[in-house]
Amino acid sequence: AEITVDDQPDRLTLTIHDHGPGIPPTELERVFEPFYRLENSRSRDTGGTGLGLSIARNIARAHGGELILRNHSAGGLEAVLDIPR
Repeated sequence: AEITVDDQPDRLTLTIHDHGPGIPPTELERVFEPFYRLENSRSRDTGGTGLGLSIARNIARAHGGELILRNHSAGGLEAVLDIPR
């Protein structure tokens, strides 16, 4: 994974890009729903509860920012956290 930091006087944007398979476009928003888990084959003992992205987005928004996921055109997934200063 690569991390890019765009440090502006009024905003800070962190972008994390991995080289995995990405997420189906129809799932990009659903993964932010509480308790939603993309991969059903994982057990709760090893795969978490499906709360992490929901909590992270709520924290970002509480600070006036945003957290989004998007598939990268060259493959992989990008998570973008954009927060105001």
